[in-house]
Amino acid sequence: MKKKIANENAQIRQVELFTSGVDGYHTYRIPAIVVATDGTILAFCEGRKNSARDDGDIDLALKRSFDNGITWQNMQVIADDGDNTMGNPCPVVDRDTGVIWLPLCKNNDRVYVMKSTDNGATWSNPVDITKDVKLSSWGWYATGPGHGIQLKNGRLVIPCDHRESKTLHSHVFYSDDHGCSWKLGGVLGEDTNECEVVETRAGSLYINMRSYKGNNRRAYAWSKDGGITWSEVFEDETLIEPVCQASIVRYDENRVLFSNPANTKREKMTVRVSYDGCRTWTVSKVLNPGPSGYSDLAIAPDMTICCLYERGEADYRETITVAQFNIEWFSKT
Repeated sequence: MKKKIANENAQIRQVELFTSGVDGYHTYRIPAIVVATDGTILAFCEGRKNSARDDGDIDLALKRSFDNGITWQNMQVIADDGDNTMGNPCPVVDRDTGVIWLPLCKNNDRVYVMKSTDNGATWSNPVDITKDVKLSSWGWYATGPGHGIQLKNGRLVIPCDHRESKTLHSHVFYSDDHGCSWKLGGVLGEDTNECEVVETRAGSLYINMRSYKGNNRRAYAWSKDGGITWSEVFEDETLIEPVCQASIVRYDENRVLFSNPANTKREKMTVRVSYDGCRTWTVSKVLNPGPSGYSDLAIAPDMTICCLYERGEADYRETITVAQFNIEWFSKT
């Protein structure tokens, strides 16, 4: 039985899904969460075998829930390549075919994609797509982490980042044929990094990025052509960050949600709401005041909000916890 974290608010449930030191892994990090077309919730992360380091023997792990997050199946290890790093999960669900695509990276160098046609029960072997989505001048590369999105026109968009020389950039790659092939999209300005994308009600794309500009603020940009090109990069004065990953997801036609540790240190996991297509974030609530790290957001079929995030008492790498709450939670004091 997974540990439930007490909360006075009856509108929220928090459950530790991955606990460091359990099931043969030293540390679990880098959460990603999506909901399959049949309603199955899939929670991914990296299982770091021997240490908390970002390299070394790292596998991709998965847990699934068939009852809207009330109970979870035992952990599946879905990508294991010996002492290599198989990391940075960035799943996306194709609502037209039901296929779950899972881009990932090997040793932050080669780019692979896996797929599941049975809502995560089984997975294909990784297929190398590096030549299609990485330029030869690029070095270090990361898919996601977090989730990709499918646009209204069916395009699958995967947020990524890379290093060219000593400079960091966000970028995307995409598929217009339901994952049969993948193409490189637009590259963002300097000092941008881990990112996620959302499609606005008007059809533009908004990308929100980890920033290395030294101002402890999230960076963002816009695309009017489905991620082929991007605007200049701006910083959002509202979205404070400790230089960390964050997540963004559309809740409904009128609201977009954003999560990150809203501090200059990795603590104070906060979820925000935008009512105007990501231009302002007028509502926010702290999910966890203590140590908090990476997060990913998804919306369950009954409109429950799921936030899969790194959480601990002394260190944010102690657990990966799933928090589930409804939209009314934001107005509950």
